[in-house]
Amino acid sequence: MIKVNINKKEIVITGHAGFADYGKDIVCASASSIVITSINACLKIDNKFLVYKEEKDKLTINIKGNNKECLLIIDNMLDMLEELALTYKKNIEVRRK
Repeated sequence: MIKVNINKKEIVITGHAGFADYGKDIVCASASSIVITSINACLKIDNKFLVYKEEKDKLTINIKGNNKECLLIIDNMLDMLEELALTYKKNIEVRRK
């Protein structure tokens, strides 16, 4: 299961969806596309807005800035992940703290 834990200025994404085998998992591919596109958009607008760290089965995003456009992109990313979690409840969970 993918777990998305959201704190005020930090988002931690861990795990694998387990919907299908690696490379064929549409839930994992969807979540990855949503997150990577959002990170890249923010960095293109303001390269100091966030810092991210990739580890095995873990991605940590730390929000450093207050750029309004980037904040909207991050909010949209979280909304999209929550929508994905509504459809695939056994594969992705989003928690806001």
